[in-house]
This record gives sequence, structure tokens and C-alpha cells, in this order.
Amino acid sequence: MRPREFDHDDVLRIAFDQFWRKGVRGTSLSDIARDAGVQRGSLYNAFGSKEALFLQAYERYVGDYLAALQKALGTGSLRKRLTAFFDLTITNFRSGSPPRGCPTTRGLMELGAAEGEGLDEEARKAFATLISRITALVQDTLVAGAERGEFSGHPGAAALHIITVARGLAVLERAYDDEPQLRRIAAHTIDLVLGKTGR
Repeated sequence: MRPREFDHDDVLRIAFDQFWRKGVRGTSLSDIARDAGVQRGSLYNAFGSKEALFLQAYERYVGDYLAALQKALGTGSLRKRLTAFFDLTITNFRSGSPPRGCPTTRGLMELGAAEGEGLDEEARKAFATLISRITALVQDTLVAGAERGEFSGHPGAAALHIITVARGLAVLERAYDDEPQLRRIAAHTIDLVLGKTGR
């Protein structure tokens, strides 16, 4: 068996940067091969298709993002933890020049209505799984906050509300390119969940 001609993790990083900036439809294996300094055929041999490469690259991103999110939600008061959640969320899709947006939201917009038209069911499941895992982490944070007396609402409903707002922020970022507006909305959402004073 021939050894691979490239570093697998490095190719996933380079590929995901392109997918994030240009979308899956707007990215070609030739673009990725050029930036990674490898042969296009080597990518086909290793991954099988552009979509399969995207899913592996997305899985790598998910691991990094969830680790960062767990860290953001790990210390401080509940208000500080939720503020850190929104800060990470906004910083993530405002990164790049110009800002790259949210890779999950971009990916969801590329799902095909029929087979062969864009990303498939496997991609949809990957996106839904990440959103579910983020929701669970936020819910666990709210449960822990309730145990400390910092929250008196319904953790599940509040977590879904927070995640829905976070998804909406990704859309507003694309529409208005107004980071201060995003941060005002995030702060107002935290006030709605926790109340303006005290906690």
C-alpha cells in the first residue's frame, strides 16, 4: 500500500478553511489540492469525493469548536458563562477577512432537495448533531446555574431559546455585517433568560 503523500490533518484544515469561506459548491478539489501542495488525485484516493472530504473536515472542526465551547461555559457565574458562549459564537463567525460566517449555517443552506443536488442527508445529520450537542452543553450549564441559585426557569426551553437566537445571529451577520448589533442582541437575550439584575 502506497504511503499517503500528505499530512491528513493539514489537508483537513486547509480544506475546511476553503469550505468555510466559499461553501462546498464554491470549492473544488483542485483548489484544495493547490493550497495543500498535493495532487488532486491523491485527494480522490484518500477521501473519495469532495463531499466526503467536507464531512471529515467538518468533523475535525466540530471537535475543536466543542472543546472551545466547553471551556467557555466552564467557569464563572452563569451570566459570565452565557456571555462567553455568545462571545465565542460571534467571534467564530466574524473571523476571517471578510468574515466567513457560520460554517454550519452555510452548510445547511447547501443541503440538496433531491439526491445529487448539493449536500446530502449525511451532512444534514452532521449539522443537526452539532446543534444538538451545543444545545445540550448550554442546557447543562443552565441546570448547574439553577443548582447554584442563578436561574429559576426551564433549562431545556431556555437552552433552545439561546441556540435559536445564536442561529439567528449568524443570519443577521450575513445580512448587516454589524457586530455591535449582534452583541446587543446577545446581551438582551441573556437579560431575558436571567433577568437584568442580580444574577
